Amino acid sequence: MTASEAKEQQGRIDTTRLQDIARAYTQTAVLYSAIDVELFSHIDKGADTEVALSDATGLRPVDIDRLVTCCLSMDLLRWADQSSGRLENAPDVDRYLVKGKKTYAGPWMTFTRNSVPDWFRMTELMREGKPTLLGMYEDITPESARKYHESTSSIGFGAARRFVRSVDLSGRRHLLDLGGGSGAYSITAVKTFDGLEATVLDLPPVVEATKDYIAQHDVVDKVTTHGADFTQGEFPSPCDVVVMASNLPIYDAEVIASVVARAFRALEPGGEMHLIGEILDDDRRAPVDAAMWGMNELICGSLGRAHSRAECKGYFEAAGFVDAEVSEFIPGTLARCFGRKPA
Repeated sequence: MTASEAKEQQGRIDTTRLQDIARAYTQTAVLYSAIDVELFSHIDKGADTEVALSDATGLRPVDIDRLVTCCLSMDLLRWADQSSGRLENAPDVDRYLVKGKKTYAGPWMTFTRNSVPDWFRMTELMREGKPTLLGMYEDITPESARKYHESTSSIGFGAARRFVRSVDLSGRRHLLDLGGGSGAYSITAVKTFDGLEATVLDLPPVVEATKDYIAQHDVVDKVTTHGADFTQGEFPSPCDVVVMASNLPIYDAEVIASVVARAFRALEPGGEMHLIGEILDDDRRAPVDAAMWGMNELICGSLGRAHSRAECKGYFEAAGFVDAEVSEFIPGTLARCFGRKPA
């Protein structure tokens, strides 16, 4: 092969990227199965060979061979010593997918598992679906809210810890947590900043679950709940901080603009608002995760969609906020839109 032929071949378009996308669901399925059989937890406990894993999980050796091979190829597992067949978990797997560890996030990783079949009905849902304002939340109950937050609270508290490291609320008196769910941001904030109290505003069935977390964290004297639909009505005031976290794609532009405007009215002069969510870059090419959470609202039956950085900043400026800006919060996953009410 000549140099020119080699150069042409290197630049040739093929189907590899498209095939990877078409079969991406296979990697999801492998991850779910590995979590199901507690593969990573068994390895952490010392069952770090395929023979030991077969005994620990009760799976056939051939299936352990298949599963381990997939996990190695996906960099979920690595060789501790290939000559002796000893395996180890990749660093992020070791931190988040080993049962019993404080950082275990297995329930969050499988949070959307029940909706997988509907993702393969997207065309049908786009043509025949009948979305509502709240989608899946229209029929939420205290029991389903508790189950929901069993899956999401671990990641929520992790994000809340990052928030209090990133944002100084010293001197603030009252935080209003819109759609606060488990109360992670409120609970973490009042534990971090002296003199701060908080109100979690969420749907009436949801705040029944919120109360459980408030009691567990022993902050019943600092965090209260308010059962309401924040898509309508004025917000409790006075408050000098408003946080709305991880529910942005559930709603369309009209609702978000209204929420931000009503938050502005509820804030005391000089107060601040933080909108934390899956926010798209302005060209809408990234992050993929933000785009997919927007599409998830088709699956959930709501009218929501992904919002861009410019759109979020625009909601704040239209409401009257100054110094509006959008910054990275968790790179590739979440961004934070900030605005201040003039003093």
